[in-house]
Amino acid sequence: MIGDNLRKVEENISAACDKSGRAREDVTLIAVSKTKPVEMLREAYDLGCRDFGENKVQELIEKYDRMPGDVRWHMIGHLQRNKVKYIVDKVYMIHSVDSLRLAEEISKEAVKKNVTVSVLVEVNVAGEESKFGTTAEETVSLVENIAKLPNIVVKGLMTIAPYVEDSEENRLYFAKLKQIYVDIIHKNIDNICMEELSMGMTGDYEVAIEEGATCIRVGTGIFGERQYTAV
Repeated sequence: MIGDNLRKVEENISAACDKSGRAREDVTLIAVSKTKPVEMLREAYDLGCRDFGENKVQELIEKYDRMPGDVRWHMIGHLQRNKVKYIVDKVYMIHSVDSLRLAEEISKEAVKKNVTVSVLVEVNVAGEESKFGTTAEETVSLVENIAKLPNIVVKGLMTIAPYVEDSEENRLYFAKLKQIYVDIIHKNIDNICMEELSMGMTGDYEVAIEEGATCIRVGTGIFGERQYTAV
């Protein structure tokens, strides 16, 4: 099942890249492995997946030592400040930095462990009350303040678009995030390396790619429906 699903996702990514005149290698597929057992992750790994996304710190930690060392772990869920110390030296990137206080905690723990952490600033582009993320209006200011902190580097922006039946409805949100991203690049802020736009999930990643996504987060499209069982 995973093999068939991955082939289909790859076909869709390639088609979206072709449609928008982009190279396939410009888009990173993150296999969202939350709630999935390690056996399924290993199957995806054996099929070529190296980037895996987790929503919960505890799950990431439990899977970390049970997967090969070349896996790149992405923390894509809401991160509580008291959990930061457990993952700063384990993650490839934290996608969900939505406040200066969280960034300060990441910086503090990164200094302690002598690592530099790559982060994305999460933007609630659609302004949904149920979603985390800074506002579109406050994004530049937050990025500028995080840039002053040691051992943390802002690599780009992330958003979780609304759940919609028609993925075209989210195109405007992806386009808006891309515009904020471009505006920040033009500011030439020190310690900012704007390379990544993490946007698009199983239901809308093709539209996200067409609007400039460099990271897409696909769970159901690879592993099937979510399972709430122990790791």
